[in-house]
Amino acid sequence: MLDEDTTMLTKTALKRAALCLVISSMAFATSAASAKELSSVGVTVGRLTNPFFVELGKGAEAKVKELTGGKANVTVVAADYELNRQYAQIDNFISSGVDLVLVNAAASNAMGSSLKRLHDADIVSVAVDVAADGTDATVTTDNVQAGRNACQYIADRLKGSGNVIIVDGPPVSAVADRIQGCKAVFAQHPNIRILSESQDGKVQSENGFDVATNLLNSFDKIDAIFTINDPEAITVDLAARQLGRKDFFITSVDGSPSVVEALKRPDSLIAASSSQDPYLMAQKAVEIGYQILQGREPEQDVILIPSQLVTRENVAQYKGWTSN
Repeated sequence: MLDEDTTMLTKTALKRAALCLVISSMAFATSAASAKELSSVGVTVGRLTNPFFVELGKGAEAKVKELTGGKANVTVVAADYELNRQYAQIDNFISSGVDLVLVNAAASNAMGSSLKRLHDADIVSVAVDVAADGTDATVTTDNVQAGRNACQYIADRLKGSGNVIIVDGPPVSAVADRIQGCKAVFAQHPNIRILSESQDGKVQSENGFDVATNLLNSFDKIDAIFTINDPEAITVDLAARQLGRKDFFITSVDGSPSVVEALKRPDSLIAASSSQDPYLMAQKAVEIGYQILQGREPEQDVILIPSQLVTRENVAQYKGWTSN
């Protein structure tokens, strides 16, 4: 037979258990109530003439189809690195009532007002490839690692001494991080001289070839060039062949199919590229955005995808970009 104190303790424990059950049920109900369907997705990227962004769009479409059984619509547009165009694209996404936007920002620090409008419209935003202040999450390559690996290859091959050029790109975090990683390597080698580091290679625009040609004509003695992505590397390689230059080699970032082919050609000046995986990157971004729509916070706000260096020596073992 239970005494009075034991009975009181038992009743208290039962009340607490009941209270916990009520709180748990309320939390579940709140989470369920806040969950949203994924019926429409917008994706705004740099240039759809760049295979990287084509694959990014395909990755987003494939993951959305997987999550919704093909019921959701995906719209992929290119901002061509023009901020006003990207602002207008985001406004169009808001007007059309999308649930999720993947943003490949034209400029990392200039998207605040557009991203706030997305937030105010209760639309989830995930930055892909480059960070953008104001998104709910970010999925990108470890770009510091990518730049470091590509330029360590240069330093090793030059035995710590030589004239190098860094070809810049748009004002986004991915580019800044790659250059940061690259310059950190060169800083360890006082006999490596950076001839130029501020010239924007125009990322495969109509002016890219002229930029590359002018750079090569500006310097007689070049030992190596680091470009911030593969389209720039291919453009520099083409300009070098037009000018009859064979006195340097090129490293870059992307690990794209075009550079894989270049690495297999003995006449190409491209010697290495740090890999990315745009298809996988977009799939992860959609996955995280969907998780947020369901009322679940991601374990990490920033997801960094590791990069490996692809060279002439290991290109046969490189599996390349994930693809559908």
